Amino acid sequence: MGLSVTSRRRLTGAVFLYTAVISSAFLCAARSAIAAEQQTYRVTGLELPASIRIDEWGVPHIKAGTHYDAFFVQGFNAARDRLWQIDTWRRRGLGRLAEVLGAGYVAQDRAARLFLYRGDMYREWLAYGSDAKRISQAFTAGINAYVALTREQPALLPPEFQLLGYLPDNWQAEDIVRIRSNGLWRNVDTEVQRARILCTAGAEAAASWKVLEPAWETTIPEGLDPCAVPDNVLDTYFLAKAPVRFDQPERALADAQADAYRSDVGSNNWVVAPNRTSTGRPILADDPHRGHAVPSLRYVAHLTAPGLNVIGAGEPALPGISIGHNERIAFGLTIFPIDQEDLYFYPAEERTTKINEVVHVKGAKPVTVTLEFTRHGPVVYADDKHVWAVRAAWLDAGMAPYFGSVEYMRAQNWREFVAALNRWGAPSENQVYADIDGNIGYKPAGLFPVRKNYDGLLPVPGDGRYEWHGYFDMDVLPEEYNPERGFTGSANSMNLPAGYDINRYRVGFEWSAPWRYKRLWQVLQGQAQHTMMDSTALQRDYHSLLADAVLDRIDGLERFGTAGNLLVTWNRTLDADSAAAAFWAVWYYRHLQPAVAQRTGGAAAPLMDGFDSLSVLSYLENSQDDELLETTLTAAWNDCVALLGADPTGWAWGKLHQIRFKHPLEHLAKAPLAEQMAMPAYPRGGSGNTTNNTFFQPDDFLVRSGASFRMVLDVGRWEAARMTNAPGQSGDPRSPFYDNLLQGWATDQDFPLIWSEKQIRRHTVQEILLQPVASTRPVGMTSTDATR
Repeated sequence: MGLSVTSRRRLTGAVFLYTAVISSAFLCAARSAIAAEQQTYRVTGLELPASIRIDEWGVPHIKAGTHYDAFFVQGFNAARDRLWQIDTWRRRGLGRLAEVLGAGYVAQDRAARLFLYRGDMYREWLAYGSDAKRISQAFTAGINAYVALTREQPALLPPEFQLLGYLPDNWQAEDIVRIRSNGLWRNVDTEVQRARILCTAGAEAAASWKVLEPAWETTIPEGLDPCAVPDNVLDTYFLAKAPVRFDQPERALADAQADAYRSDVGSNNWVVAPNRTSTGRPILADDPHRGHAVPSLRYVAHLTAPGLNVIGAGEPALPGISIGHNERIAFGLTIFPIDQEDLYFYPAEERTTKINEVVHVKGAKPVTVTLEFTRHGPVVYADDKHVWAVRAAWLDAGMAPYFGSVEYMRAQNWREFVAALNRWGAPSENQVYADIDGNIGYKPAGLFPVRKNYDGLLPVPGDGRYEWHGYFDMDVLPEEYNPERGFTGSANSMNLPAGYDINRYRVGFEWSAPWRYKRLWQVLQGQAQHTMMDSTALQRDYHSLLADAVLDRIDGLERFGTAGNLLVTWNRTLDADSAAAAFWAVWYYRHLQPAVAQRTGGAAAPLMDGFDSLSVLSYLENSQDDELLETTLTAAWNDCVALLGADPTGWAWGKLHQIRFKHPLEHLAKAPLAEQMAMPAYPRGGSGNTTNNTFFQPDDFLVRSGASFRMVLDVGRWEAARMTNAPGQSGDPRSPFYDNLLQGWATDQDFPLIWSEKQIRRHTVQEILLQPVASTRPVGMTSTDATR
């Protein structure tokens, strides 16, 4: 049941009135008691009475009397569940950490301010749709209404504010769209790394580090000396995007650098046509993959108002729903890696624009910082030889990450959905679509720079020779509507159609590894009558096509003794209880992959984190390197003995590969809060190359990223929808919804994503009524009356 996992938790104050352990044995009785406890708040900014009904999984079902009141209540509710998280998001994005956390954050604040949107707000608002500004105003007014409540009722304030010694701030509507550094952007980081590899080991090594797709050979731009690119040229850029480190702020830069070069954040989505499903309706599935965190990056909500009925997930600091469905259409996204960045360099005497800003510092005097810009963008590095600046499409109008979903979530058909995507800027996405009339579709979207005489794979001089010539229209990107194959989807890998004119439309050449995408296609092609359970099984799938490809290229594995025989008899599925999966992961990721990188890259091998699996396969196909195989298999076996014991029958992948959610302030908390913050570890299967993406680093094998949110929809029969969101919906450790979904998620289960009024009434465990301050309606009226 929805509350059994977190029965120990209690949120003090008026929102959650749990006074004892709630076990599944008497959950129904507890639910009735809780439903009788309605909270009513009078708030400024609301036009008509509204309600929030929280179901037993922690999902809020918002019912508002006007269209824009729905966004007001969404903001209010986001603050109710995630106030500290969204306040931190805002402070980090605006460059206002030092004023509450101290001098250790001044550099991060300066970096964040460099990458704020500073353009015309009129163009900015209209880029998302005609009412985007009003939506943002309503949403932030709702946040501010809850912030005001916490001042009147301090028990509502999340405990993190007390731990850190400050109070939440009020929001401006512009905050939503000016903050850009939270998006998934590319590719100045790989431009610099490619230049360093070129300098150290040459073009062949650089080409093996990341295989370019479609087939492409980059050339060094005229005027660039790869050896002249400073090692720390992107420190400011990385710091602008870095998460907040509350324990060691000086580690924020290193964390961001490691995430850039070593992570493989991806996602899966697919949609199957009615003629290939058991339901006779489309089935749509989506599971976006990001770094796991406490609280979760995603938040699930249901918005109902005149002209609006939409449910699904988004980011808690943003209005709208980016992954989900309304009454007629469903939609889901993954990253489509358009190259939206370039690194420019200029002579040291280049003229720049300078802006001085004051950073307020807790416990110290304010600090004045200088922000410097070229005509291309923010200056991230300067010395006595060169000035270096980042040009980023995401600093243009209409590029606030995911905010464009406020338009497409209200679309009623394919035409309206694609029209909304034509305005979509960021991040660049693969979108899948289905509607209740049985149509399915696929469309990538994102601001796409026109580069006529270079490919964007290396830094370029800023002297006018290498410029963007505007942006392409979205119709140059592929599109599918009711494809003959009966399904479509994506997984961040190269999915441009055969014959796509990449020389003219240089969308990008750096994609995720193909193994998740190939697995999707392999499974979906083999299912003539795809079911909802087939989709959920595919989201949970641990079979590794990478393992298939590697092991199939090695003849006579048996000759390598016990280690070889363990792999020969393995089913190539990375189950948590599999001994062979543990050995495979230790061998491939800790030994084989680095060894091939060393053979290929030589002195550049230390620069080749994330060495391309396609290059590993190429090496195995084109060499008979038994010495490498013998050496790496032996070393991996010895590693497993040291890690898991001498008896391989006791080995299990899940003993090494675990998810450990940890609250970022756990080190500051004392009992009982520390116990409420703590979560158990769980063994996991999979890897970053399985559809059930459980990405890890081989230094400790712990799960770093993957699908915290998942969704599967029987399109048109909305009550059958399934979802999960780990570790839970609430960010407050005292809440019963803080980690109530974690155990189910970690054991590959899911939960209902309820939709109908009947289901909502049945599963509601808490109800909050909101009354406008100026309303003449009686306070005690029911939510049904208030929003009828």
